[in-house]
Amino acid sequence: MSNQQPGWGQQPTQPGWGSQPPAPKKNTGKIIGFGCLGIIVLFVLIGIIAAIATSGDEGKKDSPPAKEPAASAPAESKKPEEPTKEEPAKKEPVTVAAKKVAFKKSVLAQNDNYTSVQVTITNNGTDEIDVNPLYVTITDTDGRKHTAELGMDEDQLDTVKLAPGENVTGTITGKGKFDAKYVTYTDGLIGDSIRGNVS
Repeated sequence: MSNQQPGWGQQPTQPGWGSQPPAPKKNTGKIIGFGCLGIIVLFVLIGIIAAIATSGDEGKKDSPPAKEPAASAPAESKKPEEPTKEEPAKKEPVTVAAKKVAFKKSVLAQNDNYTSVQVTITNNGTDEIDVNPLYVTITDTDGRKHTAELGMDEDQLDTVKLAPGENVTGTITGKGKFDAKYVTYTDGLIGDSIRGNVS
């Protein structure tokens, strides 16, 4: 075996290995060409996208702007609302008025131990109503309720039917001496109750 040193430009050979295969040639031209082509295609695509986006924006610029809803007029420009006229107070279907009067003893009364109140009942409704002394009670200032004592006062309230617009006046008499505060009329005993203060 010779022990020669490799010359310049020659690769050293190692014993037992033989000569090495030549290094593969790099195909740098093809790789660079493909890379340039890819970059060019990328720039073309970006240009097309930019052109489409720009043309869309220009179309929007050419179209008239969307109208915004008209703003409401300032509050001061609105005409002030005229005050509504107050409606007259609605009349109750039945009204009851009462006042203190002296007891007028009838032939049926045994003594003068009674209190009488003069009552006026008016039908303001559209239907006929029944009036009866038994439909009226007297409440005194102590809160006690007194039912009518029939036939004790000469001016006792009559039993009548009141047509719309009619009224009737008569006395309601309670047993004993008391200070009357108000009277209560009930249409037909189980109907609506209407109260009238005693004046």
